[in-house]
Amino acid sequence: MPNIDSAVKRVRTNEKANVQNSAQISSMRTAIKKFEQATEAGAENVDALYKEAVKTIDMAASKGIIHKNKASRDKSRLSAKIAK
Repeated sequence: MPNIDSAVKRVRTNEKANVQNSAQISSMRTAIKKFEQATEAGAENVDALYKEAVKTIDMAASKGIIHKNKASRDKSRLSAKIAK
């Protein structure tokens, strides 16, 4: 545990950011999985789930949680699945 006040505050800030980033990544992965399961099952709400997944991916990329190239790659894979 750090002794300096600014280092103590930095630890608290990092823990808070870690929780928020983990939640963001989790919601992104959940949206992607829901979309993939719906496409395999042939559900009718595939378009809505696709838009939701793309939105969560874009949000994660804009906040710097994932790299922009990973976001682009993930969206490309989703669009390829919806095209089948």
